[in-house]
Amino acid sequence: MNVEHNTVSLGEFEFDCGETIPDLEITYEAYGEFDGDNAVLVCHALTGSAHVAGRDRVDSADQARAWWDDIVGPGKAIDTTEYYVVCANVPGSCYGSTGPKSENPETGEPYGTDFPPVTVTDWTEAQRALLDELGIPHLHAVVGGSVGGMNVIEWAKRHPDHVDRIVPIAAAARLDTQCLSLDAIARRAITTDPNWNQGHYYGEDQDPPNDGLALARQLGHVMYLSKASMERRFGRRAAGRDAVRTFPTDAAGAFFPYRDVESYLDYNAEKFTERFDANSYLYLTRAMDNYDLAAGFESDADALAAFDGDALVMSFTADWHFTTQQAEALADSLREADANVAHHVIDSDHGHDAFLVEPDNVGPPLADFLDDGVAGKAVTDSVVEDSQESDFAPVHNSLFSR
Repeated sequence: MNVEHNTVSLGEFEFDCGETIPDLEITYEAYGEFDGDNAVLVCHALTGSAHVAGRDRVDSADQARAWWDDIVGPGKAIDTTEYYVVCANVPGSCYGSTGPKSENPETGEPYGTDFPPVTVTDWTEAQRALLDELGIPHLHAVVGGSVGGMNVIEWAKRHPDHVDRIVPIAAAARLDTQCLSLDAIARRAITTDPNWNQGHYYGEDQDPPNDGLALARQLGHVMYLSKASMERRFGRRAAGRDAVRTFPTDAAGAFFPYRDVESYLDYNAEKFTERFDANSYLYLTRAMDNYDLAAGFESDADALAAFDGDALVMSFTADWHFTTQQAEALADSLREADANVAHHVIDSDHGHDAFLVEPDNVGPPLADFLDDGVAGKAVTDSVVEDSQESDFAPVHNSLFSR
């Protein structure tokens, strides 16, 4: 597979908030060969990177493991022998594109919290500018999961004439109040860490706010899993004898078991702090929380009125971060805007992580949609009804069976 990894300077960039920086750099990866009308943009999730597919980058201090390698590649759902696939790291992140950790050319020091606030609109406009640099005027499709799915629908809102198909997966037009509250707690974990220092902790003699970032990440992990998946994976089991507590505990706590689920959360949080920047976590979660498809319009449908392409909305039954109800509301808005829409509800107990860990369920309808749009043989609306518990009761064709 032909892989291009590069960073492009876009020059002065004005953010949605009205502030500018003298030079915005965007790191991207591209796969396959561009033939003029086969470009597919993949939008990464909150802490993802441009490294969506291919071999692990063993020399990387960033996200070394490709985050969607089961979906993107030769012969896979997003087939790089057929499509030219681009994934760009968003502004505000710490995986190559300009963000709080980057050097401010006007001061020679990291921006820290002097970096302008970023929005999903900024991500979309930076991607549009990058594609202009790459000589790609039009996209066959934009695909993304989670907040990357918000990025996808922002493309339909802001650049409806530049894309034929959109695929928002495990996404919604806006976050609900419960998720907003959990994200707020996660940010407070970072900003109350004594090492945060108002966001200026990049000096060689300073320690980053790793404890706060670790707690924020642990909250995120709990949001991404479902009750059923957590029970199946961990139950109430105690951790193995070799497990070591990462966080201090009180004296009485030593009497009680260190549980397997605690060990999992601690281990993954510790690994996360080795590769991600706390300020970027603050910036990116605020971008997600702030997103509202209807902003500047009378309704979601009004915001999407100019998009007349095809849309495949995908959701998962146990995802309480972005629910099937929210996905159906998004699909309804697209229908009201007269787009060609299918909403597939996948029966899964993996929670929000399902879009990353269930390629056998995500891949087939995605591949058919990219080939044939809503007319594809697997791309029809799932039958969804409100049960007495207000959960969707999906009916799947055989491609969704496990």
